[in-house]
Amino acid sequence: MTTGENAKPFSNRITRLFGIRYPIIQAGMIWASGWRLASAVSNAGGLGLIGSGSMYPDILREHIRKCKAATSKPFGVNVPLLYPDIDKHMQIILEEGVKIVFTSAGNPKIWTSLLKEKGITVVHVVSSTKFARKAEEAGCDAVVAEGFEAGGHNGREETTTLVLVPAVVQAVNIPVIAAGGIVNGRQMLAAMVLGAEGVQMGTRFVASEEASSHPHFKKAVVNLEEGGTILTLKRLTPVRLIKNKFYQQVEEAEQRGATPEELTALLGRSRAKKGMFEGDLDEGELEIGQAASLVRDILPAGEIVKNIWNEFTDALRHPLRENEV
Repeated sequence: MTTGENAKPFSNRITRLFGIRYPIIQAGMIWASGWRLASAVSNAGGLGLIGSGSMYPDILREHIRKCKAATSKPFGVNVPLLYPDIDKHMQIILEEGVKIVFTSAGNPKIWTSLLKEKGITVVHVVSSTKFARKAEEAGCDAVVAEGFEAGGHNGREETTTLVLVPAVVQAVNIPVIAAGGIVNGRQMLAAMVLGAEGVQMGTRFVASEEASSHPHFKKAVVNLEEGGTILTLKRLTPVRLIKNKFYQQVEEAEQRGATPEELTALLGRSRAKKGMFEGDLDEGELEIGQAASLVRDILPAGEIVKNIWNEFTDALRHPLRENEV
């Protein structure tokens, strides 16, 4: 199997569900996943997602319309359910005719029925088998099983992808998409051997030319070494980020017993924007996954999709490296 229009299409429940060529989904990350990235991934045969969590309603509408103009392929919108303007976001999604919605950080029962009534495919991001079952009961078409390795907001269970994916596959009947610590084709194959039918990648696509994150942040990602991230802010909502000056402030506050209110004040309203979008590598919140240490280049998103698929198909043909047998 190779990439390209003449390659034999890969078919499973995920590719058929979304109408895509490859079961590769680009995560809807805040301050990184605008229309340029989403459309580039979709045009390459994966599924691009617009990350609405860092967008005001009018900005989300603009990105949806620009994405429609940039691709004729399927794309979706990622919606954190705890977003304060969630009603406005959902109304825009309905008005603009978005066909695929990924939800996260909240109860899927609140919106799934309405979205499904409008013919929208709904996927929910989960961090445990408990929440996977709840998503299936709510009527979701698939779930993303996101392990502890993932960047950004994370589950309190701290279950790794290697453990979470097969557990969720066993717990539900709907398709499972693996996420957390996956940046290349060999890892994609490993996830699918565990029972996943697709993968969602955030960190790998942050280091893309089309990502709207700041060039300084992208450079920090590709220069990151093993152990350069940490899961912190567990008294609020656990988040994995790069160890920098801001993280040290958080660590000191937590060690002295800061209250959740004090930690919230330390975060402020725009700490993530300051770091990932404006490029302040010292005072900004730099959310990224553990697998950043495996990413060493910033490439066009289409090339990333192609490379991942070629790595996957090569690993499928030759699962063991020559020096391992």
